[in-house]
Amino acid sequence: MENNSRRDFLKKSSLAMAGFYIVPRHVLGGKGFIAPSDKLNIAAIGCGGKGWSDIMGAYDSGRNNIAALCDIDDRQMKQSVEKFPAAKKYKDFRIMLEKEKDNIDAVTVSTPDHTHYVSAMAAMSLGKHVYVQKPLAHNIYEVRKMTEAAVQQKVVTQMGNQGSSGDGVRRMMEWYKAGLIGEVSKVHVWTNRPVWPQGIAKPTGKVEVPKEVDWDLWLGPAPWEDYQPDYHPFNWRGWVNYGTGSLGDMACHMMDPPYRVLGLGYPSEVECSIANTAWTGPFKEGYFPESYPAASMIHLKFPRKGKSDVKMTWYDGGLMPERPDEIPADVKLGDWSGGVLLLGTKGVMMCGVYGSNPTLWGSDSLKAKGEKLPITIERVVGSDGAGHYQQWLQACRDGYGKHKPLSSSFDYSGPMSEAVLMGNLAIRSYFFRTPKKDKQWLQEFDYNGRKKLLWDGKEMKITNFDEANQFVKREYRQGWNL
Repeated sequence: MENNSRRDFLKKSSLAMAGFYIVPRHVLGGKGFIAPSDKLNIAAIGCGGKGWSDIMGAYDSGRNNIAALCDIDDRQMKQSVEKFPAAKKYKDFRIMLEKEKDNIDAVTVSTPDHTHYVSAMAAMSLGKHVYVQKPLAHNIYEVRKMTEAAVQQKVVTQMGNQGSSGDGVRRMMEWYKAGLIGEVSKVHVWTNRPVWPQGIAKPTGKVEVPKEVDWDLWLGPAPWEDYQPDYHPFNWRGWVNYGTGSLGDMACHMMDPPYRVLGLGYPSEVECSIANTAWTGPFKEGYFPESYPAASMIHLKFPRKGKSDVKMTWYDGGLMPERPDEIPADVKLGDWSGGVLLLGTKGVMMCGVYGSNPTLWGSDSLKAKGEKLPITIERVVGSDGAGHYQQWLQACRDGYGKHKPLSSSFDYSGPMSEAVLMGNLAIRSYFFRTPKKDKQWLQEFDYNGRKKLLWDGKEMKITNFDEANQFVKREYRQGWNL
């Protein structure tokens, strides 16, 4: 009897233990517990400024691990290091990826525009999912290659234009699909950028490199030049070698609503004009091709199969479009950062930056229909841009090909970024000049690139001014080719 009781006890104990081990980990850990197997290990390339907010978005209040941090400037990394002391620290992303490739699942890229491509491509080549700040890269060729690489490497991708996950742009899609404003053939997009110096001469003189900065790594694939505080840590946006100007900063936010709502693709033509504020003398036009202009206006045309072409005009530097008749004189157009107007045959749609505060303008009945229209497009959960990160993070957990569609994966944000960067191609073509053979009164140069440029999107080529094609891609400094 005694042996039978002992055997019965052991049997029941074993069953009890077996039941204990199959209880879900999150139940054992209590409310809010996240099993280690559910956590992503994330590396960050670029830790200051936008890098910090990208890191915190990826960290997701502790749902994931920040495993490695990389920045060429110890000062920019300080806040992240204090928050995540256990993370491995690096200055060279190439070394970080080599050493941590078996320890990380995904990478955020929040560097200046000129190093997006080399950083993201290196991460994707190792099969790492990537979250890359806007615009995806420095030029059209790099964006195209990143878009292709995401498919080839089967990685989950997202561009950092968080408004694309907002409710506003989805409401605009519902309004347009319901035909509330009719057919759209004209779009206006504007921003108050630049809020940094542009349209100026390059700085001169030699300045000592701060001891915390690895200047060679900051330059990356760009041509060598001496350190200047006008380049790092913020004003790089206004310089052609490093940034992508007002377009690169804001157009991926501002152009996203019309691009998405109207289902646009590659533009077929582009033309620009710029504010020539830098006269260096009477009838002496300033020439500062190393810097983006203080203000510009870009005209893009998008062909659409079975529908009328869409003509989109971009304004920056304080320029704005004419107010549509449907919008009263005392109504503010857009918001502080800029705005978007879609001009339809039945009415007008307007929104601010990130697709915020979408409104309908026209008849009272139009507004009433807009308010009553039911929600038909699933919303992204999360506020203040958090949902944009969480959407990407969940897709990383689900795996490539198994996840839900993302708001700004490279298959969408790639072509959209190319359209954005077409504006900069036109600006650089605008500055292209050659000495005038037969000098006329006060005219020393021919500016042959100041024309409408015709674009073959599939082949990535300007077809009517070959000199402009040098701006489709760039030469890399020795040692930086992938």
